[in-house]
Amino acid sequence: MNLTIHQSYLPQDDPDAALAFYRDALGFEVRNDVGYNGMRWITVGPTGQPDTSIVLHPPAADPGLTDDERRVISEMMAKGTYAGINLATDDLDGLFEKLQAGEIEVVQEPTDQPYGVRDCAFRDPAGNMVRIQQTK
Repeated sequence: MNLTIHQSYLPQDDPDAALAFYRDALGFEVRNDVGYNGMRWITVGPTGQPDTSIVLHPPAADPGLTDDERRVISEMMAKGTYAGINLATDDLDGLFEKLQAGEIEVVQEPTDQPYGVRDCAFRDPAGNMVRIQQTK
């Protein structure tokens, strides 16, 4: 039996800003862009990896959330503590320079970590932590 990651979900509160980050800055391709009741779900993923995607979703779309829960989610997103993702590249320094040249919030410059990886970190427009690791 094979088990793979097909889709992962990250909240977005501004679809156009999310597209500018994931499509334009990171270079992911847009696989789907669905609107419903004034909200948008955008599916993006790395070129050449059609079976791996990130769904950028409106955080308050779940009808089971209370108003208090929606408020807490909004507050956590604003602080950057709600969600995150780890990505990898074979050119960490080159990607860092490209992203740093844009108006993207840098959290950590490329660093050799004591646990054996070299990585950097950014926040996407919704505040999600995006860590990018150098592949060997």
